[in-house]
Amino acid sequence: MGQQQLLLVILVTIIVGIATVVAINIFGTAAENANRDAIRQDLLSAATTAQAIWTRPEMMGGAGGQFDNLDADQIADIIGIPGTVAGAVITNENAVYTVAEPGENTLSISAVPGGSQGDWQITVLRQGNGTWLTTINDHNNQDVVMGTDETTTGG
Repeated sequence: MGQQQLLLVILVTIIVGIATVVAINIFGTAAENANRDAIRQDLLSAATTAQAIWTRPEMMGGAGGQFDNLDADQIADIIGIPGTVAGAVITNENAVYTVAEPGENTLSISAVPGGSQGDWQITVLRQGNGTWLTTINDHNNQDVVMGTDETTTGG
């Protein structure tokens, strides 16, 4: 083989190696993003169910207008996050979710992903004006707020 052919083979090998490393990194990032989306979906689904639990009468298995009418174990059973429930802890392939002891109008659920991502937390709050405020704090400490905060609207 000529010297040009050897250099070409080495160059192609280097390019293929770099392309392989880039593909592995992209695949890993896509898997992490999919897990993050699944956690966010689990938490948002739980927040929606929490609002229904709050309004459902106690005789029908709800909180009767106060989250603290139920304990964390009961809420974990009915919150709707798929997985194995053990007390106030729900485990599935996305994360380990823990329901905190509820306040009168506040419910918090934390999520610890199985990967290297940090903790997540969602808080559902029934405000005095009857509106709901849902806040998700992800592992980057970025808050996503849904609803209207009555302190900013003057209510």
